[in-house]
Amino acid sequence: MSLKVFDLQCEFGHVFEGWFASHENYETQQAKGLLSCPMCESTQISRKLSAPRLNMGHGKADAQRGAGGQVSMEDSGGAHPVAAPGAEQLARLQAQVMQYMRQLVRNTEDVGGNFVQEARRMHEGEIEHRAIRGTATAQERESLVRDGIAVLPIPDYLDDDRLQ
Repeated sequence: MSLKVFDLQCEFGHVFEGWFASHENYETQQAKGLLSCPMCESTQISRKLSAPRLNMGHGKADAQRGAGGQVSMEDSGGAHPVAAPGAEQLARLQAQVMQYMRQLVRNTEDVGGNFVQEARRMHEGEIEHRAIRGTATAQERESLVRDGIAVLPIPDYLDDDRLQ
């Protein structure tokens, strides 16, 4: 089965990939509000313009190979070599990233409902910087971002405390 890979972006500028069975499948999920940003869980998602990923086969590359079997960058129109991981490699990589992200969340201090106040106090230099997590409304998160304070919502699947 061939999958369509689209570059997507949420209203807050987070860019991520979406894998779909077809363009129509993407359109259906978008219309039903099923797409959400893995960073902030926003459902206001748009598709970014991206170059299609094409498998051109060996014919053209073989014709462009010079001495030693190397593809000339000049002859290939400036194209650079690329690789696509296999499904098994991709699954392993995804598992490693998820494990790393969960470890990052585990190594934060849970300040609960005091998140906004603690983040502002650190930003203003009142207290020492440290990795924290807690709760904040969408409006509070937007206010922190407007004030130059970096925040990243934690999806439930990365927060062990919320999974219990």
